[in-house]
Amino acid sequence: MSLIVANEQTMGRGRLDRPWFTPPGTALAFSLILRPTPEEKPYLSRVVGLAALAIAESLRKLELEAQIKWPNDVLLSQRKVSGVLIELIWAGEEIACVVVGIGVNILKRAVPDTDILKFPGTSLESMLGRPVEREPVLRDILTAFISLRPELGTDAFMNKWGEALAYRGRQVKVDMGGDQIVTGRLEGILKDGSLRLRDDNGKSVTVHFGDVRLRPSTDILRK
Repeated sequence: MSLIVANEQTMGRGRLDRPWFTPPGTALAFSLILRPTPEEKPYLSRVVGLAALAIAESLRKLELEAQIKWPNDVLLSQRKVSGVLIELIWAGEEIACVVVGIGVNILKRAVPDTDILKFPGTSLESMLGRPVEREPVLRDILTAFISLRPELGTDAFMNKWGEALAYRGRQVKVDMGGDQIVTGRLEGILKDGSLRLRDDNGKSVTVHFGDVRLRPSTDILRK
């Protein structure tokens, strides 16, 4: 596993190729380059959950209770504090490595203006009421990631991911792009990392990874 850390981002990129800018010294912006073992390759769709869980576990050391907004955001008090972006690097028909991009808002200045955000944001400084050093947070995320990685293919890992889900048991709306909207009660995560909903007719609905924007059906974003 290799680690690359940036002090600032001027050409950062989030999901759906959204631009992202990180002012110098305000956030953690880093990438982990994983070279998956043969045992891990069947479970690479779970790596986004691995990264999100590592972030959530690291924040518990700061006495912050984090939740994972499927598929790739980490929330504190219903506001986004961190995001994950996964990219696969191929060598012919084989996956050579997985790049795990992680951003964590450390200081208040890391949070963009509200007119830029698609979802309310926050920072560790805002949540704790004091400045936070980046290096200990990075260390704790890496420690949690390394500890969780051997569990990637286990049911215990999926249970941890499911227990950390934001909006579990609540009505949610999933905007899949275009005119395709899926609503239902969020039930959990399937073994491939897909989201399981129960619609108003009692039918089980599976939402796969892709251009998905998950929102609670109650308008908590205005609070």
